[in-house]
Parts: sequence; structure tokens; C-alpha cells
Amino acid sequence: MKRCRRFTWSAIVAASLLPAASANAAQHGAATEPEPAADPAPEVLMLMPLMNPERGRKLFASKGCVVCHAVNGVGGEDAPPLDFDSTNAYMNPFDFAARMWAGAEAMIYLQQEELGEQIELTGQELADIIAFTHSPSQQSRFSMADVPPRIQDMMHHRGEDEEEGEKHEEDHVEGD
Repeated sequence: MKRCRRFTWSAIVAASLLPAASANAAQHGAATEPEPAADPAPEVLMLMPLMNPERGRKLFASKGCVVCHAVNGVGGEDAPPLDFDSTNAYMNPFDFAARMWAGAEAMIYLQQEELGEQIELTGQELADIIAFTHSPSQQSRFSMADVPPRIQDMMHHRGEDEEEGEKHEEDHVEGD
């Protein structure tokens, strides 16, 4: 049995050395063609970022998404809620980004209206927010305590602006 194993290992080692030996011999031959250059880099180099729903929970609040979107009952009503219950259980992150892209014009308008500027996200930040929207455990932890004071101020001012607009409408109706 041992002899058979030794023979097998010897055969494997010899077989693995043959290509190197023949390549070496070809290099020393008189009329050899130049070896082709190493394969060029692959045409598509793409990495999928690791998606972190806990970071996404923090970004959802700090970037201002919460001003228009609600999760776990916290947030605005100008855009669809992003509760796990209202999303597809399995969603390709590219599909999520495509949906955002389809609503980009309205989102940019609302961001500028509500936040004073357009939200900018890196690919990693978007990946983390997508992970948050698909994480029932992180969503259940989401509360107003996650929302930074400056974003809370925007949310409160927004509410005050709406109340003020309603008062002006009432004054106008009463004055007619």
C-alpha cells in the first residue's frame, strides 16, 4: 500500500514538472517565438461592498433620508416608507438603486427643498442604507434618538412650515 502511494505521489510530482521543463527547453531553442504577453486585466473590475445595516441605520438618519422617508414610524411622509414590511424580502441592490434613479428628479427637488442641498452618497453608504432597509432587526431599533439634532431641527421646522401654511389658508378663507 505504501509503495503504491509513493508511486502515485512520484507520478503527480513528475507530471507537474513536465510543463515547466518543456517550457524551459523551448526558451533555450534556436527559433522560438516570443511568448505572448500576460493576459490583460479583465474587462470588468467590480467589487460589491460589504453591506452593514447598522451603519446604514445611522446614515439613514444622518444623511437626511429620514426627513422624507419613515422607518419604524419615525420620519417623513413625503416619500414612501422604507419599512422592511413594505419592501421585497429579497432585493438586488442594483434594483434598489434603479428605483432611486427612477425617482431621482423628485428626490433631488425634495432634498433641496427640505435639506437645502442634494444628498450625496458614496457607493458604500448607499450599500449600507440598502442593507438597513432590508434588516428587520436594525429597523426595530430605529428611533428618533438615532436622528442627529440638526436633522431633527429640519424635521421640526418642516412641521412648523406646514402649520404656518395651513394658518395662512384659514386666514385667507376667513377674510374672503
